[in-house]
Amino acid sequence: QVQLVESGGGLVQAGGSLRLSCAASGRTVSSNGMGWFRQAPGKEREFVAAVSWSGGTTLYADSVKGRFTISRDNAKNTVYLQMNSLKPEDSAVYYCAATAIASAVQKEYLYNYWGQGTQVTVSS
Repeated sequence: QVQLVESGGGLVQAGGSLRLSCAASGRTVSSNGMGWFRQAPGKEREFVAAVSWSGGTTLYADSVKGRFTISRDNAKNTVYLQMNSLKPEDSAVYYCAATAIASAVQKEYLYNYWGQGTQVTVSS
């Protein structure tokens, strides 16, 4: 089993930055693709970004491309999401997820393990 714990969320003004972390425990996720998703109130959970096992391949939702960066440190069993130029519409609960697939994948149903989420609120 893999346990994922997100941290780094909070309240930030529009235009600001936050860095989310996702620490994995239970076993290594160094061979797993990892992803970030988000869910705003009243909306479905949506894909944000994904990274392959090596960090060599990344995928981004169009809405965050050029502003967010996903990365990983396999030695620390941790995945990061650097969020810059934040907008009020980025406000949501952000979830980290792990897939058994080694590559970067976008489809939510391909992810097997999920964290509890961390709240990000961007004020205008």
